[in-house]
Amino acid sequence: MKFKRIYEKSNSSILLLGPRGVGKSTFMKFELKPSLVIDLLKQETFRLLSLNPSKLEEMIAPLKPKDTVLIDEIQTIPALLNEVHRLIEDRDIIFYLTGSSARKLKKNSPNLLAGRALSKKMFPLCLKEIDQKKSIQNLIFSG
Repeated sequence: MKFKRIYEKSNSSILLLGPRGVGKSTFMKFELKPSLVIDLLKQETFRLLSLNPSKLEEMIAPLKPKDTVLIDEIQTIPALLNEVHRLIEDRDIIFYLTGSSARKLKKNSPNLLAGRALSKKMFPLCLKEIDQKKSIQNLIFSG
C-alpha cells in the first residue's frame, strides 16, 4: 500500500536519515525522481565504491549541473561523504542521500555536509499520512 508522505520537495542536496522501513528510499525515488540511483545494498556497487570512493565521479560523469543523484544507504560507506561534498561544489550536482544509522555516520565520518545539504529525519507514518477517515481507537487496535 502506498501512502502520500507530507515531506516537502527540495531543490538542494538532502541527507535523509531515519529507521529502516519508513519509506526513505521510496520517497526519494518516486517523489523526487533522481537522474541516477546508486544503491549501496547492491553488492557490486558497494564493493566498487568501498574500494575506491572516487569512482563516484566516474559514475556521475554524464550528468549536467543541477541533475540529481540518489545514494541509498550512505552509512555503509561514510567515506563517500567527502566525494559528495567535493562534487556538490565542483559539479553543482544535487545529491539525495538516505541512511538508517546517523550514529554510524557521525562515528565514521566527520563530514556530514554542513551547509551543503539539508539534514532531515523521516519517521514512521503519522496520522495525517494515514487514511484520516479511521478513528484513532480503530488505528490503535487494528493498525
